[in-house]
Amino acid sequence: MIIFCLYSTAPPEGSESAVLIAHGNCLSHLCVKCDSCSPRDITQKGYEKKRAKLLAPYIPQTHGVDPALQKEPRNQTPAPAATSAPSSSKYHRARSGGARDERYRSDIHTEAVQAALAKHKEQKMALPMPTKRRSTFVQSPADACTPPENFSVPPDVTATTSSSSSSARPATIDLPPSGIVKGTHKGSNRSSLMDTADGVPVSSRVSTKIQQLLNTLKRPKRPPLKEFFVDDFEEIVEVPQPDPNQPKPEGRQMTPVKGEPLGVVCNWPPALEAALQRWGTTQAKCPCLTALDVTGKPVYTLTYGKLWSRSLKLAYTLLNKLGTKNEPVLKPGDRVALVYPNNDPVMFMVAFYGCLLAEVIPVPIEDAGGQQIGFLLGSCGITLALTTEVCLKGLPKTQNGEIVQFKGWPRLKWVVTDSKYLSKSPKDWQPNISTAGTEPAYIEYKTSKEGSVMGVTVSRIAMLSHCQALSQACNYSEGETIVNVLDFKKDAGLWHGMLTNVMNKLHTLSVPYSVMKTCPLSWVQRVHTHKAKVALVKCRDLHWAMMAHRDQRDVSLSSLRMLIVTDGANPWSVSSCDAFLSLFQSHGLKPEAICPCATSPEAMTAAIRRPGVPGAPLPGRAILSMNGLSYGVIRVNTEDKNSALTVQDVGHVMPGGMMCIVKPDGSPQLCKTDEIGEICVSSKTGGMMYYGLAGVTKNTFEVIPVNSAGSPVGDLPFVRSGLLGFVGPGSLVFVVGKMDGLLTVSGRRHNADDIVATGLAVESIKTVYRGRIAVFSVSVFYDERIVVVAEQRPDASEEDSFQWMSRVLQAIDSIHQVGVYCLALVPANTLPKTPLGGIHISQTKQHFLEGSLHPCNILMCPHTCVTNLPKPRQKQPGVGPASVMVGNLVAGKRIAQAAGRDLGQIEDNDLVRKHQFLTEVLQWRAQATPDHMLFLLLNAKGTPVCTATCLQLHKRAERIASVLYDKGHLNAGDNVVLLYPPGIELIAAFYGCLYAGCIPVTVRPPHAQNLTATLPTVRMIVDVSKAACILTTQTLMRLLKSREAAAAVDVKTWPTIIDTDDLPRKRLPQLYKPPTPEMLAYLDFSVSTTGMLTGVKMSHAAVNALCRAIKLQCELYSSRQIAICLDPYCGLGFTLWCLCSVYSGHQSILIPPMELESNLFLWLSTVSQYKIRDTFCSYSVMELCTKGLGNQVEMLKARGINLSCVRTCVVVAEERPRISLTQSFSKLFKDIGLSSRAVSTTFGSRVNVAICLQGTSGPDPTTVYVDLKSLRHDRVRLVERGAPQSLLLSESGKILPGVKVIIVNPETKGPVGDSHLGEIWVNSPHTASGYYTIYDNESLQADHFNTRLSFGDAAQTLWARTGYLGFVRRTELTAASGDRHDALYVVGALDETLELRGLRYHPIDIETSVSRTHRSIAECAVFTWTNLLVVVVELCGCEQEALDLVPLVTNVVLEEHYLIVGVVVVVDPGVIPINSRGEKQRMHLRDSFLADQLDPIYVAYNM
Repeated sequence: MIIFCLYSTAPPEGSESAVLIAHGNCLSHLCVKCDSCSPRDITQKGYEKKRAKLLAPYIPQTHGVDPALQKEPRNQTPAPAATSAPSSSKYHRARSGGARDERYRSDIHTEAVQAALAKHKEQKMALPMPTKRRSTFVQSPADACTPPENFSVPPDVTATTSSSSSSARPATIDLPPSGIVKGTHKGSNRSSLMDTADGVPVSSRVSTKIQQLLNTLKRPKRPPLKEFFVDDFEEIVEVPQPDPNQPKPEGRQMTPVKGEPLGVVCNWPPALEAALQRWGTTQAKCPCLTALDVTGKPVYTLTYGKLWSRSLKLAYTLLNKLGTKNEPVLKPGDRVALVYPNNDPVMFMVAFYGCLLAEVIPVPIEDAGGQQIGFLLGSCGITLALTTEVCLKGLPKTQNGEIVQFKGWPRLKWVVTDSKYLSKSPKDWQPNISTAGTEPAYIEYKTSKEGSVMGVTVSRIAMLSHCQALSQACNYSEGETIVNVLDFKKDAGLWHGMLTNVMNKLHTLSVPYSVMKTCPLSWVQRVHTHKAKVALVKCRDLHWAMMAHRDQRDVSLSSLRMLIVTDGANPWSVSSCDAFLSLFQSHGLKPEAICPCATSPEAMTAAIRRPGVPGAPLPGRAILSMNGLSYGVIRVNTEDKNSALTVQDVGHVMPGGMMCIVKPDGSPQLCKTDEIGEICVSSKTGGMMYYGLAGVTKNTFEVIPVNSAGSPVGDLPFVRSGLLGFVGPGSLVFVVGKMDGLLTVSGRRHNADDIVATGLAVESIKTVYRGRIAVFSVSVFYDERIVVVAEQRPDASEEDSFQWMSRVLQAIDSIHQVGVYCLALVPANTLPKTPLGGIHISQTKQHFLEGSLHPCNILMCPHTCVTNLPKPRQKQPGVGPASVMVGNLVAGKRIAQAAGRDLGQIEDNDLVRKHQFLTEVLQWRAQATPDHMLFLLLNAKGTPVCTATCLQLHKRAERIASVLYDKGHLNAGDNVVLLYPPGIELIAAFYGCLYAGCIPVTVRPPHAQNLTATLPTVRMIVDVSKAACILTTQTLMRLLKSREAAAAVDVKTWPTIIDTDDLPRKRLPQLYKPPTPEMLAYLDFSVSTTGMLTGVKMSHAAVNALCRAIKLQCELYSSRQIAICLDPYCGLGFTLWCLCSVYSGHQSILIPPMELESNLFLWLSTVSQYKIRDTFCSYSVMELCTKGLGNQVEMLKARGINLSCVRTCVVVAEERPRISLTQSFSKLFKDIGLSSRAVSTTFGSRVNVAICLQGTSGPDPTTVYVDLKSLRHDRVRLVERGAPQSLLLSESGKILPGVKVIIVNPETKGPVGDSHLGEIWVNSPHTASGYYTIYDNESLQADHFNTRLSFGDAAQTLWARTGYLGFVRRTELTAASGDRHDALYVVGALDETLELRGLRYHPIDIETSVSRTHRSIAECAVFTWTNLLVVVVELCGCEQEALDLVPLVTNVVLEEHYLIVGVVVVVDPGVIPINSRGEKQRMHLRDSFLADQLDPIYVAYNM
């Protein structure tokens, strides 16, 4: 589960109303306390700053909340904008902003929840509270700083504060963790190097939290499911076995239940319009509808005469005045939208009946603007909308006054229906009122579970019959007064308040929602004042009236014969009805007057309780077992009173109707009598279809139930109501939920409303704003997962919220026996609303899945919910490498090995061959071709700032050698650190060292603006290499001795520092010549991606062989030019920059990568200007160009940049090829001539810097798609493009001449077949001679540089281990030798792989998935800590989005990698450390995280 927190002030004592306190005693003694719950828990770095903030008095503010809410005292509800009237204020006092949603109130349930939580009390467990940066959610989104575009100073990566957040990465920082040098065994755990207790560093608060998290995960919540063997290739999701003790239905098959016959009344009209005509002409003065103003006072009464005359005028206008006589705009049967505000029932009623009289079909909709409503209008083919003048003025307009075209809406013509705009009909014009038939009368909209809006078409006969059935069931008589609090545009509000009232000449008082918000008791006062016989309400209206009741002691409800509770189908309505009755019985309310009913747009009224006879016994209740309900079975609850559901009946089937219960999914099979199913109704009074949606219509409106054998029962079609329930004793109908609220998790059914009720029963007053909780399910990893989202009160403290969340999880687990996947709190008033203020569930779900919900607190519990993960892989012991090899050969699999061309067979008549040492080659070139240009260095403007011919380089090197003797007093074999910016100076110093017999060590210079991060690495290399001297420039020499440097390292103990800016014109009497080629030439130091600093020894023989292999592969001659945009400090970058030109004689154009920061065009324009055929770059350079120039290709063309000359563009790397980057680069620049075949990559490692390099001849690099699931088992299975779980891999260039590779099992050291993933071992003349370490660890040298296969190699070849996993595949292509070409694919570094659930994961695969999930994820890195997967994401959006990322990251890793994320850390851009080669340093990140140095925006711990 994931946890978040904001720190806030505690609420004042005693501020809640007494009514609410009585709902259940406080649960504070059950608080799951832990040290980490204290508000002290903020990250160390910003402690002082945050402490000051916390102590200053402040107003807790939340994004997206009305300012009115923030200032509001706790015991007062914010007045809605509409209510400016002073009289409304008295209704505020008793209603709390945190009032529970009383639809779900149940004292019994509250007690049950408390009992369930008490059970958890014994198992107290410290849950780690999330870490949240204080600034999160306090600043407004507009204040979220956007970092500057060109950020040249890299931020301090060891402890990045939010201020240094930058979209530019510190591309030049190598960060070894202090004191870790290659010299520890590769297999040993790096955590052993830390001061640890139980494997957790003691120093860190983060580690304590992770320990708490591990403690909570040690005891699994569920018994482990039965495990079965999983085949290597086919991972099967663990299928939960059915519980043998689960209840099963035992009753007989139900028979459809009939309602009483519909009585034939002699004066019932033939159509509803006829009733209107009758009352409008004979009883014109009788009141029909009274509207109220915002204060709840009657403002206008529409009489039957007025309704008739105005409807007639409108009908005449619609048919005759909108178009011309020959081309009318409307014809009978056309659909018309009715857009009327909720406080104007009069105008709506006139429009509705006007449409009926004109025989056009009204489609009432909510306020304009919703995109889904647009879908409804489109599917109904609507082109005309009726509205009021006031409403029309309020619609958004374009500049020229036209009404805005709403998103997704068809073009509409708007018609205003105010009387003054209507034409009086001629005396002789009469509407056509025919007997009601099956033609459509009106369309009522409904929103489905997925959020789509559909129109339920109601025929004229159904409309009439429904009114007749309601009249009979409710026993309406002429002239009665009814009070309607519901929406009059749809459902019961429309059926009773607009249609049945005309049928029976009733008088409706319509109480709008806006009045209810300011004056919750208004409907009770209307009943009292008008002596109303019937009131139409929902549970929330009962609840609000109870809250405001003490303001009005003298109301009487004795006139009510029916209080119709229209959401009585909600199982939680029973407690509201009981509470209302107990409060208002003393005011004359009769118990038998409470009449719950069950309705749905499709079935209309399915059942309603008839008004009772005074003194008759009240209907019974059903007390059902929640466990039974989850299996769809009715069981009276006996075992555990905590998990019981008490439901009241909703009366009997409607007159003239018939009802049956069918299975909710699959074919409509009749249920057994003790089974829960979907209620289906067959009668003339239901809807007839979803307009324009024939397919869905058939499944809903034309259902023929079948028996257990599958044969139809009768031929009468039924309509599915979308309600779940059963028919109880005495044919009473019980509803236990809705299909839309059904959550099916692991085969068990839960009801969203039930879970909401449990959440509200957990002391929600302090935390939840107005009881607003949404529950829905999302599909993650082959099952539905429950998500609970609640609005948090603006004044809720962090601690209260966290307490409430952890207790809700416990309560739901105990009562419903189901785990919650995610529980989120969002700021008050930010969840999407339905037009009448409820929560829009489908939009909330959409926001959650899109990552736009912006929670302020979140808890995720994937460990408890996800019980269907495949079984962890068990390593098979006891199979030796020999038998594996034999097994492979028997199975016909090749041993995975490959080789470059054989050096001995290549005819090479080059004069260079006779020289064994690079120094001799340079001297020879200085004599033979003194003026031949070898190097050309460019600045940011692209102009050459320094050049070197063979002779110039030789002379400069001689002088440097002489200075080393004179000033440094060095001996042959001493190590010398070269500290230079990229350039020719570095090359000269390198050869100077060789001339003097010293061993050069090239080191990247420290960054002047970031010494604290970069200087310690320099110091470490100087110390580890035991350098006797440092060669550098004057500027850098001053920097090394500066006061700033002294703050980072000890500057007094530097070895001798010599600056080479002004050299004396003096040369050595004799240049040094090594006695044998096996002597050391130079040391190559580099920080690996795992944060290890390693130095390797390169001999003269290896240097010579390396240069020769590259020369042959790339066909380099003295007439060639190549462009290099690489860092020249280690690996192949150093070789290309400093060595190859001297050996091969070609000209190298040197472009320092940092110059690209000020001129992105530099590299590409140089290649174009000099018509370069071969160029080398790094991934960071390629990424800079792709991101920076991707949208400027036209400008590149305008500058005349053309890349058609490029034959090879090689990315130098020590990692898996970044194929998406190389492909984007190729695609982007193909418009300026770049060949799609040009881009390739190299592969090298610490033991051998150049294993593969594409070169000029030989086949193009190949790509394959491999199955990720197999790869985790160390198997290679090729799949087709687009296959699920496939990974695209590219060959890393061609193997260099003289190089052999073999794929080996890293554990057994035996060779593997070509369908296996294994470690790449290499044998070549240019392999390094060994590690240069302080310890001179011989066993490591032998293991990594001189190791033999454990079996199958008669020649006993000595191999070097690269530390990278890969595989070899024989392709269909032909190599230069004429044989089929073997391609080497690199998958990733062995050190970096994550061993989880017995499988091998590569971080980059998980990171790629995570980066795709949300637009605000700039970068991502993963690592493991004590078997927990930690995901760090950089947030480039506003901090509001930080918590959105947590569920998205958890979902994608679970779906694509079958792993549960343990911790999600959200940080600023630029925090993930990247080394000079553009590779992520994950281990360094891990150390920073554990040492609490990341200053995260948010840390979430998944339970």
